[in-house]
Amino acid sequence: MSSSDRRTVLTLLAALPVAACGFVPAYGPNGPAKALMGRVRVDDPGDKRSFDLVARLEERLGRPEAAAYRLAYTVTTTNTALGITQTNAITRYNVTGHVDYTLRSAADDSVLISGTVQNFTSYSASGTVVSTAASERDAYVRLMRLLADEIVTDMIAKSSALANP
Repeated sequence: MSSSDRRTVLTLLAALPVAACGFVPAYGPNGPAKALMGRVRVDDPGDKRSFDLVARLEERLGRPEAAAYRLAYTVTTTNTALGITQTNAITRYNVTGHVDYTLRSAADDSVLISGTVQNFTSYSASGTVVSTAASERDAYVRLMRLLADEIVTDMIAKSSALANP
């Protein structure tokens, strides 16, 4: 048996346990993510951070045409000094974000999925005032994108009970 034939056989044998457990790709035709794609209306943002979060959620889930679900969220962020020089000058900040979210049915407002995600990012404060401000803005945008991605991943993991359209 040639080397490539052995690899094919080993690949097929390795795939058997996955096929036997009922594995379905999340974005496949009958995957759990299909129930969410283009069907989730995210609550309107109230500030810049929420706007960045909602923009990324809509990028990942699609803008709803016929919303079957409503996603409510609460964003909390903290900005902590991380690097301090001997002269007490702060050179680095850590930005921590925490989002509580709830996915509700648009029909009867019942809670279908809820969860909490958190992450962090950092930025340098050792440059000019302008570069530090730009770094801070960028850090918050990156944090909101990370949190939105975690929300989508968490909802997909918990969405097996949702009915596929």
